[in-house]
This record gives sequence, structure tokens and C-alpha cells, in this order.
Amino acid sequence: MRLDIDLSAQRLSLHDHDGQLLAAYPISSALNGPGETHGSGCTPRGRHRVRACIGREAPAGAVFVGRRWTGEIFSTELAEQHPERDWILSRILWLGGLEPGINRYAQVDTQSRFIYIHGTADEALLGQPVSHGCIRMANDDVIALFNRVEAGCAVDIHE
Repeated sequence: MRLDIDLSAQRLSLHDHDGQLLAAYPISSALNGPGETHGSGCTPRGRHRVRACIGREAPAGAVFVGRRWTGEIFSTELAEQHPERDWILSRILWLGGLEPGINRYAQVDTQSRFIYIHGTADEALLGQPVSHGCIRMANDDVIALFNRVEAGCAVDIHE
């Protein structure tokens, strides 16, 4: 399996090993646009891999903080209680860069920037760049994607 993330189209595509398109999903990438520097709030470009798949047994809408399920399930009431949270929901695919000096090591390291593909509370905003750097997906979509990929899956992020 291989993931292709087109930042211009705000779309994530899943391909098999022969390049056949298996699925495509709307996403939201960074409001600040593409970029690799730590602290930029940008979505990194280039060749990546899925470093870890987190949340396999969690229910849809599960709230994650620090890659751990808090035991909470997202709701409007929870959002009103915690308006400051950047909601990471349902599943996490943690990305790691493969290109030294571009998206790996030092101030451009995707993994140490904690860049994920994850579910969002803002599904109505999919198709628009509004994240803090991560790739946001609809919760049902990220669960479906999670069930089809594994750690090590190739990910290409481009404009």
C-alpha cells in the first residue's frame, strides 16, 4: 500500500503496490501551508512512512492526547468544556520523514514534530487547509484507512 497526499487538492489517495487507486478521501492540511521547519505549523512535504498506527481498539470519536486515548469520546459538550484543544480523534497514523535535511533530522524532522494523519472534530472543514500541520480526515475515513495500512506504509506529500 502507498498513500499520496496532494496538498493542492486537499486529497489523500490510497494505492496498492501496482499503483491502482483503491480509495480517495478529502483532508485538511495546515492553515500555514506547506513547510518542514519545527514550530512552523506547516504540513511537511516529501517522502515519508507511517511510523506507528495508534488506536486500533479505540471507538470512533475517541479523544487522544499525547498519542494516548483519554477515555473520552468527542461530543459537542466536551468541545464546549475544552475550547482550547486541537482534537485528535479516532485513529493516529504517525508519520516519519525519509529524506535527511528535508523532512528528517534536526529542525525539519516530521516525526519529532508529531505530524499525524488523524480524525477531526471539524469534518465540515475538510477540503480546506485549517490544521496546525497534521493531515485531518473524517473519523469514518481515518478508521477505514487505518484498517488498510500498517506501519512502514509509504506516504508521499506534495503540492
